[in-house]
Order: sequence, then C-alpha cells, then structure tokens
Amino acid sequence: MFRRVLVANRGEIAQRVIRACRELGVETVAVYSEADADALYLRQADETICIGPAASAASYLDIPAIISAAEIADVEAIHPGYGFLAENAHFAEVCESCKITFIGPDPATIAAVGHKARARDMAIAADVPVVPGSDGSVDDEAGAVRVAGEIGYPIMVKAAAGGGGRGMRVAHNEPSLINGFHAARAEAAAAFGDDTVYLERFVENPRHVEVQILGDRNGDVVHLGERDCSIQRRHQKLIEESPSPALTPELRTELGAAAVRMAKAANYHNAGTVEFLLDPEDRYYFIEVNARIQVEHSVTELVTGIDVIQEQLRLASGEALGYGQDAIQLRGHAIECRINAEDPDRDFQPSPGRLDSFVPPGGPGVRVDSHCYSGYRIPPNYDSMIGKLLVHRADRAGAIRTMLRALDEFVIEGPKTTIPLLRRILRHSDFRTGTHDTGFVERYFGAHPTIPGPPR
Repeated sequence: MFRRVLVANRGEIAQRVIRACRELGVETVAVYSEADADALYLRQADETICIGPAASAASYLDIPAIISAAEIADVEAIHPGYGFLAENAHFAEVCESCKITFIGPDPATIAAVGHKARARDMAIAADVPVVPGSDGSVDDEAGAVRVAGEIGYPIMVKAAAGGGGRGMRVAHNEPSLINGFHAARAEAAAAFGDDTVYLERFVENPRHVEVQILGDRNGDVVHLGERDCSIQRRHQKLIEESPSPALTPELRTELGAAAVRMAKAANYHNAGTVEFLLDPEDRYYFIEVNARIQVEHSVTELVTGIDVIQEQLRLASGEALGYGQDAIQLRGHAIECRINAEDPDRDFQPSPGRLDSFVPPGGPGVRVDSHCYSGYRIPPNYDSMIGKLLVHRADRAGAIRTMLRALDEFVIEGPKTTIPLLRRILRHSDFRTGTHDTGFVERYFGAHPTIPGPPR
C-alpha cells in the first residue's frame, strides 16, 4: 500500500478520497485553488498545497502545478477523482514518466476507451451489443446522409472524443442531420480539440444503466452490479439507484458479463464503469466506458458493502483483486440524489454564494457525502454539486420513503437547490413504479421542472 497520496481534485470527491486513505493509514496531500482555501476537506488532509487561482485551467487542470506539488510533497501516487484530469491520458503518462502512480487505468487504456468510436469497435470485437451505426467516423455530410439512409432515422450524431452530453445531436430527417452534423463537429472541436464524429441510430425512450467494474493487473475483473441513472436532464444525472428496477435477474447477469468482457478487451485495471442503453424491448447496447471513479459510485458501495475508493488504492498499489464474481452479493436497495446549487425554475441556473445554514439529515439508512458546512461560500467557478444524499433500505419502496424523509429534513439556506424538484420526482407515479426513462424530466417537467406532472 502507498505511504502518501496526493488528491488532485476538490469538493466531495477530495473529501471522499481523504477519508478512504485515512482508514488505510495512508497520508494525504490536498491541493487547492485560491477559491477553495476555506474548504472543509483541507482540514482533514495531512498536508495542503495551493496550486493556483480560481480558474480551473490555472489550478486543477494545470498539470505542471500538480506534478510540482506531488514532487514537493514526496507522494507515491495521485488520485485524480472525477472530472478535471481523471480521464486525461496525457496526465496519466506524465505521472508515469515522473515515477508517480496514477490511481486509475493505464494511459493507453484511457486513450482507447475515451475515444468513443474506438471503444465501439472494441465492444463489437468483444461481442458486446452496440447500437447500429456507422463503421467508424463520418467525415462529411454526404457520408452522414448515406449512413442515415442505411440505418434509418432518428439518428444520433456523436463526438468520438465526447462526454457529458457535448458534441451530440439528434436528427429526425436529412435537413436536421446536416445541421446536426456540422453543429456536433464544431462543438466537439471546441470542447475536446477533436471534431471526429460518428453516427448511431437514436434509441428512443431508453433507460441508462451502467455497470461498475474492478480489475487488477493480472487480468482478473469483476462487476459490482448495475446502477440505473435514467433520471437526468440534458445528459446530466440527477438520481441514481441500484439495483435497476428494469432488470430481471437473467438480464442483470447478462449485462454484468458483457461489462466484464468489455473491460477485459480493453485490458482494464482499477475501477471503471461500462455504460449501456436499455430499450423498451429489454435490448441493451454499449455506450461508453468511463475510465475513472464516478459520482454515483457510493450507490454501489451501499448495496455491495465494498469501499470502491479503497479498492482503487489497493489495486493501484499492485495488489491482486483477491475475490471472484461469486463473492459479490447485492443487498437491499440504494438511491442517490445529487444536491446541486441550482435553480430548477430558471433552467437550472447555478446558484453560488454563502450557505447561511447547512444541516444534513441523518437517521437509519441515510448517508450524506458533502464538503459543505454552514457559512461555507459555494464558489461560482466549478460544478454546482453541494453533495450527495444517499439512502439504503431493504427494498425500493422503503428506500423511496426514506429518501423523501431525508430530503424533507435537509436544511439548506442561502442558495437555491434542486431539493424541491427531487421531491417531486420521487413522488411521481412513473418513478415509484420504476417505469421512467431518460426522457422523464423533460417529458413531465419541461422547461419549468417544478410545474406539476400527471397525478401522482
């Protein structure tokens, strides 16, 4: 195990990694920007180093600054968390060249699975179902029109290097395809420095189901069950749960096996997520691999009893997985609500500022992962997530009841938050019956998410 680890992130995930390290007896070094100088997790780290001003490009995305901090602090490894540099193959290469362990997959693996077109080809080779689409990238609008004619509308134009919903456009006819093709390329070039796009048939009314995987350097891989992330807006998740109410035991086994095949095909080690779409006929299709820990990993921790962050540290230090698939058992039902400082009535406009009061809920089955406290000032420079509210109960109905109680208990005064919308979602009949899909929020709440949907 490592002696000393640098946490190259901020907020909730920085605190989460520090806690995991402390339990393993590993010293931590927390880096921070000037905007995060009063962050709670800095008090919990063994050492702190300021790496720059508030702007991400000059701090959390500044590779030389982070490497310099790691060398000054004499760490053995860097945990990138999620976001920022977590899936940056170049950063992983720099760590490797500096003899610092990157807590995540190898650089070549990050690059391979991070390019969606290449990952799609890898899935096909591993006999993992993919959405019908183009054979590789599409370079011009004539080629896009030809492929669409072969596949059939509606069509999704997707950035090969994309993520977070950027570089994606849906087209229902040729004129919208041509416009979407150019718009997706332009957005991809601006966001990722790569305008490569490919085409897939657009799967209507799907569910978003992802599988957590863990792998060691010996090639052993297990999955930790699935998470249903279908409650989202504009491809940004709001609520996640495990197990998925949409899967039969047989389909769960099949999906998990497909995720393991994909991970082995990518020579994947450490923690990662294989994401799928599930259509109304229970056909599943590979979307992508997230080569990092995810926000919603905590849901999996609750139903499996496995500390995924500690497993990341253990696997990165060279330890073997040490258990097989039969050792993984899912117990009960877990739900996570992302609490964001956003105003749902104003198209989810960020609501930074001072937390006049912050009193998290508690009681049986409740977990809160948050870096916030009363008096903390939420900076306007970063993601608006205040924290994650999780519940774990014996069954889904009980988890929903506990989540509603916890949301009612959560006191946040100052900024606007997504809590009122989350309450409405959990009370909606479609969510309660588990019949929702990725279009749920837009379908029932539209541009004004707090407007009532159908009778509950």
